Amino acid sequence: MTTRLRPIRDRHPARTAGAVVCVVLGLGLIGGAVTGSWLVDDSAASPASRPLYTDARTLWHSVPVDSLFPRTIKGDGAGPGGADRVWTRVAVAPDGPCTGAFDPLLLKALRPVGCVRLLRATYTDATTSSVTTVGMVVTEADRDAMAALRKRFSEEGLEERVDLMPRTYAVPGTVAAGFGDRQRASWTVSVLTDAPVVVFAVSGFADGRPVAEPQPAAEAMVPGDAAAPAQAGLGHEAKGIADRVERALRNSATSPERPE
Repeated sequence: MTTRLRPIRDRHPARTAGAVVCVVLGLGLIGGAVTGSWLVDDSAASPASRPLYTDARTLWHSVPVDSLFPRTIKGDGAGPGGADRVWTRVAVAPDGPCTGAFDPLLLKALRPVGCVRLLRATYTDATTSSVTTVGMVVTEADRDAMAALRKRFSEEGLEERVDLMPRTYAVPGTVAAGFGDRQRASWTVSVLTDAPVVVFAVSGFADGRPVAEPQPAAEAMVPGDAAAPAQAGLGHEAKGIADRVERALRNSATSPERPE
């Protein structure tokens, strides 16, 4: 039985650390190779080899929340220097509209594709020293509109503009309680073309320190960069979690056990 996405607060990561390894070992959703052309965003693949485009728009209310935002994510080689990472979910936000969830300029940039639903969750790393909000904007757009938005983000460098950073999802009473706008350190935004979805993530320090100069994930992942987000591996946190949540979305859409 599936459940509609709804707010779920997990136990504090410090209390669940002993269970993380066991959960990760059993998690087939993330980390392993997932077959199918949809995994690699192959727009040239035949329509029969990919799930129906419109089906992806309904995933948010037709699959379990743990399928879209796994309780634990294993990031083999996702850290600086190819180090392994493990992230634990802190909480899932209630699904809702995009209004109020993004800074005005990012909301304006996404307006051409519309917003059916916004889904978000916040994770922390194994040391609880960083926190990352990851999300999906389920859009109203067709393939051409999504392709046009992706092209614009790429050609105009919108994914690297500080004024287009996604907002965080802070969770009172948890390690992410102080994760607000001033704590945003690194981020990534990915406009998909094979699904009506925009995937994003934004990371920061778990101790609530403000970050004067945030860096886009691509910049913060450059070896040897001396900026604070890069030195702390926060670009890897944002990119690693976003990539694996995107993979979870595709896995859910192609799963033979997915409800009709």
